Amino acid sequence: MATQKGKKTVLKFDSEEDVSKALAKYTADLSEKFIKQKGSFTVVLSGGSLIDTMRKLVEPPYKDSIEWSKWWIFWVDERVVPLGHDDSNYKLALDGFLSKVPISFSNIYAINDKESPEGAAADYEARLKKLVESKVLPLSAISGFPKFDLMLLGMGPDGHVASLFPSRPHRHEKERLVTFITDSPKPPPPRITFTFPVINSASEIAMVVTGAEIANMVDVALGNASPPDGIPPPCTEVSAEEELTWFLDKDAASKLQTSG
Repeated sequence: MATQKGKKTVLKFDSEEDVSKALAKYTADLSEKFIKQKGSFTVVLSGGSLIDTMRKLVEPPYKDSIEWSKWWIFWVDERVVPLGHDDSNYKLALDGFLSKVPISFSNIYAINDKESPEGAAADYEARLKKLVESKVLPLSAISGFPKFDLMLLGMGPDGHVASLFPSRPHRHEKERLVTFITDSPKPPPPRITFTFPVINSASEIAMVVTGAEIANMVDVALGNASPPDGIPPPCTEVSAEEELTWFLDKDAASKLQTSG
Protein backbone atom coordinates (compact mmCIF):
# COMPACT_ATOMS: atom_id res chain seq x y z
CA MET A 1 0.00 0.00 0.00
CA ALA A 2 1.26 3.45 -0.87
CA THR A 3 2.40 5.60 2.01
CA GLN A 4 3.95 8.60 0.26
CA LYS A 5 2.25 11.69 -1.08
CA GLY A 6 2.99 12.69 -4.65
CA LYS A 7 5.30 15.25 -6.13
CA LYS A 8 4.86 18.98 -6.67
CA THR A 9 5.56 20.82 -9.91
CA VAL A 10 5.55 24.60 -10.37
CA LEU A 11 4.93 25.89 -13.90
CA LYS A 12 5.39 29.58 -14.70
CA PHE A 13 3.97 31.22 -17.83
CA ASP A 14 4.30 34.65 -19.40
CA SER A 15 0.58 35.35 -19.45
CA GLU A 16 -2.85 34.12 -18.35
CA GLU A 17 -3.46 33.17 -21.99
CA ASP A 18 -0.45 30.84 -21.84
CA VAL A 19 -1.77 29.37 -18.58
CA SER A 20 -5.09 28.72 -20.31
CA LYS A 21 -3.40 26.89 -23.19
CA ALA A 22 -1.24 24.78 -20.88
CA LEU A 23 -4.16 23.95 -18.58
CA ALA A 24 -6.22 22.71 -21.53
CA LYS A 25 -3.47 20.37 -22.73
CA TYR A 26 -2.81 19.13 -19.19
CA THR A 27 -6.50 18.40 -18.60
CA ALA A 28 -6.99 16.74 -21.99
CA ASP A 29 -3.94 14.53 -21.43
CA LEU A 30 -5.23 13.46 -18.02
CA SER A 31 -8.67 12.80 -19.48
CA GLU A 32 -7.16 10.44 -22.03
CA LYS A 33 -5.00 8.74 -19.40
CA PHE A 34 -7.74 8.06 -16.86
CA ILE A 35 -10.36 7.05 -19.44
CA LYS A 36 -7.90 4.51 -20.83
CA GLN A 37 -7.12 3.27 -17.32
CA LYS A 38 -10.63 3.00 -15.89
CA GLY A 39 -13.21 4.18 -18.41
CA SER A 40 -14.08 7.48 -16.74
CA PHE A 41 -12.63 10.83 -15.66
CA THR A 42 -13.80 12.44 -12.41
CA VAL A 43 -13.20 16.19 -12.33
CA VAL A 44 -13.74 18.58 -9.44
CA LEU A 45 -14.24 22.27 -10.28
CA SER A 46 -13.98 25.41 -8.18
CA GLY A 47 -15.25 28.94 -8.76
CA GLY A 48 -13.52 32.25 -9.24
CA SER A 49 -11.51 32.80 -12.41
CA LEU A 50 -10.89 29.08 -13.00
CA ILE A 51 -13.74 28.50 -15.44
CA ASP A 52 -12.57 31.35 -17.65
CA THR A 53 -9.02 29.98 -17.61
CA MET A 54 -10.44 26.61 -18.76
CA ARG A 55 -11.81 28.26 -21.93
CA LYS A 56 -9.37 26.57 -24.33
CA LEU A 57 -10.93 23.18 -23.55
CA VAL A 58 -14.08 24.19 -25.42
CA GLU A 59 -12.11 25.15 -28.53
CA PRO A 60 -10.39 22.98 -31.18
CA PRO A 61 -8.65 20.59 -30.95
CA TYR A 62 -9.92 19.62 -27.50
CA LYS A 63 -13.65 20.22 -27.94
CA ASP A 64 -13.87 17.47 -30.56
CA SER A 65 -11.16 15.10 -29.33
CA ILE A 66 -11.99 14.68 -25.63
CA GLU A 67 -14.36 11.84 -24.67
CA TRP A 68 -16.75 14.15 -22.83
CA SER A 69 -19.30 11.37 -22.28
CA LYS A 70 -16.87 9.73 -19.86
CA TRP A 71 -16.52 12.82 -17.64
CA TRP A 72 -18.10 13.18 -14.20
CA ILE A 73 -18.26 16.72 -12.75
CA PHE A 74 -18.25 17.80 -9.10
CA TRP A 75 -17.62 21.00 -7.14
CA VAL A 76 -15.00 21.40 -4.43
CA ASP A 77 -17.19 24.10 -2.90
CA GLU A 78 -20.43 25.84 -3.67
CA ARG A 79 -22.35 28.84 -2.52
CA VAL A 80 -25.72 27.82 -1.05
CA VAL A 81 -27.82 29.91 -3.42
CA PRO A 82 -30.24 28.88 -6.21
CA LEU A 83 -28.37 27.20 -9.08
CA GLY A 84 -29.44 29.97 -11.43
CA HIS A 85 -28.10 32.72 -9.14
CA ASP A 86 -25.15 34.80 -10.30
CA ASP A 87 -23.20 33.74 -7.18
CA SER A 88 -23.56 30.04 -8.01
CA ASN A 89 -20.39 28.19 -9.01
CA TYR A 90 -22.65 25.79 -10.91
CA LYS A 91 -24.04 28.64 -13.02
CA LEU A 92 -20.53 29.96 -13.63
CA ALA A 93 -19.39 26.55 -14.87
CA LEU A 94 -22.57 25.94 -16.86
CA ASP A 95 -22.35 29.26 -18.71
CA GLY A 96 -18.62 29.18 -19.37
CA PHE A 97 -17.90 25.48 -19.83
CA LEU A 98 -20.51 22.77 -19.31
CA SER A 99 -23.07 24.13 -21.79
CA LYS A 100 -20.41 24.07 -24.53
CA VAL A 101 -19.41 20.39 -24.31
CA PRO A 102 -21.47 17.15 -24.43
CA ILE A 103 -21.13 16.01 -20.81
CA SER A 104 -24.23 14.11 -19.71
CA PHE A 105 -26.25 16.04 -17.15
CA SER A 106 -26.64 12.80 -15.20
CA ASN A 107 -22.87 12.98 -14.64
CA ILE A 108 -22.95 16.56 -13.31
CA TYR A 109 -23.26 16.74 -9.53
CA ALA A 110 -24.61 20.13 -8.52
CA ILE A 111 -25.70 20.76 -4.94
CA ASN A 112 -29.32 20.48 -3.84
CA ASP A 113 -30.13 24.19 -3.77
CA LYS A 114 -33.41 23.60 -1.90
CA GLU A 115 -31.55 22.58 1.25
CA SER A 116 -30.05 24.58 4.12
CA PRO A 117 -26.24 24.77 4.19
CA GLU A 118 -26.14 21.87 6.66
CA GLY A 119 -28.65 19.87 4.60
CA ALA A 120 -26.86 20.59 1.32
CA ALA A 121 -23.54 19.40 2.78
CA ALA A 122 -25.10 16.21 4.17
CA ASP A 123 -26.87 15.54 0.86
CA TYR A 124 -23.70 16.03 -1.18
CA GLU A 125 -21.72 13.76 1.13
CA ALA A 126 -24.40 11.07 0.89
CA ARG A 127 -24.33 11.25 -2.91
CA LEU A 128 -20.54 10.86 -2.94
CA LYS A 129 -20.82 7.81 -0.70
CA LYS A 130 -23.34 6.27 -3.13
CA LEU A 131 -20.85 6.79 -5.97
CA VAL A 132 -18.24 4.98 -3.88
CA GLU A 133 -20.70 2.11 -3.36
CA SER A 134 -21.39 1.95 -7.12
CA LYS A 135 -17.64 1.97 -7.89
CA VAL A 136 -17.72 5.29 -9.77
CA LEU A 137 -15.42 6.74 -7.11
CA PRO A 138 -12.66 4.56 -5.68
CA LEU A 139 -11.37 5.00 -2.16
CA SER A 140 -7.80 6.16 -1.61
CA ALA A 141 -5.50 3.41 -0.38
CA ILE A 142 -3.71 6.08 1.65
CA SER A 143 -6.54 8.02 3.28
CA GLY A 144 -9.64 5.87 2.86
CA PHE A 145 -11.49 8.89 1.45
CA PRO A 146 -13.01 9.11 -2.05
CA LYS A 147 -10.34 9.59 -4.68
CA PHE A 148 -11.05 11.94 -7.58
CA ASP A 149 -8.91 11.95 -10.70
CA LEU A 150 -8.41 15.71 -11.05
CA MET A 151 -9.15 18.58 -8.72
CA LEU A 152 -8.93 22.08 -10.24
CA LEU A 153 -8.37 24.66 -7.51
CA GLY A 154 -7.83 28.36 -7.21
CA MET A 155 -6.61 30.37 -4.25
CA GLY A 156 -7.56 33.63 -2.56
CA PRO A 157 -5.19 36.42 -1.52
CA ASP A 158 -5.72 35.23 2.09
CA GLY A 159 -4.60 31.71 1.12
CA HIS A 160 -8.02 30.08 1.26
CA VAL A 161 -8.78 27.17 -1.03
CA ALA A 162 -12.28 25.83 -1.68
CA SER A 163 -14.27 27.44 1.16
CA LEU A 164 -11.63 26.55 3.74
CA PHE A 165 -10.64 29.92 5.16
CA PRO A 166 -7.71 30.77 7.46
CA SER A 167 -9.99 32.11 10.20
CA ARG A 168 -12.57 29.32 10.20
CA PRO A 169 -12.33 25.90 11.92
CA HIS A 170 -13.55 23.96 8.86
CA ARG A 171 -10.00 23.69 7.54
CA HIS A 172 -9.29 21.29 10.43
CA GLU A 173 -12.22 18.90 9.75
CA LYS A 174 -10.83 15.37 9.42
CA GLU A 175 -13.91 13.11 9.47
CA ARG A 176 -16.50 14.57 7.11
CA LEU A 177 -16.27 14.49 3.33
CA VAL A 178 -18.27 17.70 2.98
CA THR A 179 -18.83 20.40 5.56
CA PHE A 180 -20.76 23.67 5.60
CA ILE A 181 -20.10 27.24 6.57
CA THR A 182 -22.67 29.95 7.33
CA ASP A 183 -20.30 32.85 7.99
CA SER A 184 -17.85 32.91 5.10
CA PRO A 185 -15.61 35.99 5.35
CA LYS A 186 -16.11 36.33 1.59
CA PRO A 187 -19.73 36.73 0.44
CA PRO A 188 -22.07 35.03 0.08
CA PRO A 189 -21.75 33.63 3.63
CA PRO A 190 -23.53 30.22 3.31
CA ARG A 191 -21.42 27.58 1.54
CA ILE A 192 -20.57 23.90 1.45
CA THR A 193 -17.05 22.65 0.86
CA PHE A 194 -15.00 19.50 0.51
CA THR A 195 -12.70 18.91 3.45
CA PHE A 196 -8.93 18.58 3.19
CA PRO A 197 -8.94 14.77 3.50
CA VAL A 198 -11.02 14.62 0.29
CA ILE A 199 -9.08 17.34 -1.51
CA ASN A 200 -5.72 15.76 -0.72
CA SER A 201 -6.89 12.28 -1.75
CA ALA A 202 -7.16 13.38 -5.40
CA SER A 203 -4.79 11.72 -7.84
CA GLU A 204 -3.94 15.05 -9.48
CA ILE A 205 -4.48 18.61 -8.32
CA ALA A 206 -4.00 21.71 -10.43
CA MET A 207 -3.58 24.97 -8.52
CA VAL A 208 -4.46 27.59 -11.13
CA VAL A 209 -3.39 31.01 -9.91
CA THR A 210 -3.15 34.21 -11.94
CA GLY A 211 -2.88 37.89 -11.10
CA ALA A 212 -0.55 40.10 -9.10
CA GLU A 213 -2.89 40.31 -6.09
CA ILE A 214 -2.09 36.65 -5.32
CA ALA A 215 1.71 36.95 -5.64
CA ASN A 216 2.53 37.35 -1.95
CA MET A 217 0.43 34.33 -0.98
CA VAL A 218 1.96 32.22 -3.77
CA ASP A 219 5.33 32.95 -2.20
CA VAL A 220 3.98 31.76 1.18
CA ALA A 221 2.23 28.72 -0.30
CA LEU A 222 5.40 27.50 -1.98
CA GLY A 223 7.43 27.85 1.19
CA ASN A 224 9.54 30.82 0.20
CA ALA A 225 8.08 33.30 2.67
CA SER A 226 6.50 33.22 6.13
CA PRO A 227 2.80 34.03 6.56
CA PRO A 228 2.22 37.56 7.93
CA ASP A 229 0.57 36.27 11.13
CA GLY A 230 2.87 33.27 11.50
CA ILE A 231 0.00 30.80 10.94
CA PRO A 232 0.28 28.71 7.74
CA PRO A 233 -2.72 29.47 5.51
CA PRO A 234 -4.90 26.68 4.07
CA CYS A 235 -3.11 26.76 0.70
CA THR A 236 0.00 25.33 2.37
CA GLU A 237 -1.94 22.15 3.25
CA VAL A 238 -2.79 21.14 -0.33
CA SER A 239 -1.14 17.97 -1.62
CA ALA A 240 -2.08 15.32 -4.17
CA GLU A 241 -1.57 11.57 -4.13
CA GLU A 242 0.21 11.61 -7.49
CA GLU A 243 1.08 15.19 -8.44
CA LEU A 244 0.22 18.74 -7.44
CA THR A 245 0.86 21.10 -10.34
CA TRP A 246 0.92 24.86 -9.93
CA PHE A 247 -0.04 26.92 -12.99
CA LEU A 248 1.16 30.49 -12.48
CA ASP A 249 1.19 33.47 -14.78
CA LYS A 250 4.04 36.00 -14.61
CA ASP A 251 2.13 38.27 -12.22
CA ALA A 252 1.24 35.54 -9.75
CA ALA A 253 4.83 34.27 -9.81
CA SER A 254 6.40 37.71 -9.53
CA LYS A 255 7.46 37.36 -5.89
CA LEU A 256 9.03 33.97 -6.52
CA GLN A 257 11.54 35.53 -8.88
CA THR A 258 12.96 37.67 -6.09
CA SER A 259 12.70 35.19 -3.22
CA GLY A 260 15.98 34.21 -1.67
